[in-house]
Amino acid sequence: MVAHPAGKTSQGLCGIQAPIQRSPVIAPMNAPTPFRPLILLSLLAVLSACTRDTPEPPVTVAAPPAQTAPAPLLAHQRELTGSLMNIPLAADVELALLAIDSRGKPYATLGTTQLRGHGELMDYRLIFASQAFTQHPRIELHGRALQAGKLILRLPPQTIAHADNQALGALHLVPAP
Repeated sequence: MVAHPAGKTSQGLCGIQAPIQRSPVIAPMNAPTPFRPLILLSLLAVLSACTRDTPEPPVTVAAPPAQTAPAPLLAHQRELTGSLMNIPLAADVELALLAIDSRGKPYATLGTTQLRGHGELMDYRLIFASQAFTQHPRIELHGRALQAGKLILRLPPQTIAHADNQALGALHLVPAP
């Protein structure tokens, strides 16, 4: 006979059989005859509940929140405001104010805002720190819209020339490549 560490016996080899552990929660199939139909009926009910086709509820998006007075800006903060056009219902929109390097690549985020599309013209407000403009030569507003995790629309880069409060008006998102 070969000695093995505890729990390391080879059950089929050398004619050694480990005792079978029975769970107290699940009744064995050799249970008394009156309980067999009850066990099979319970198992059948659970399986039928798992396979039942239930229609998925339609996606509902709450109406846009009622307009409230925006929070006042701190002394060093500025804001970009405007509206986004052609945003589909339930699309996730992200706008970001980015510092752009000499090769045209973003290297710093100066401010972001995230919105949820409700199928209508959508207003936005992006707050940023004004002193960031003196540290970066080129600043752009970028945006994208995702639906079910897939990029569907993008905002062509909008150059922001100065660090003042600005109303950019209506911006059009275009289909993403």
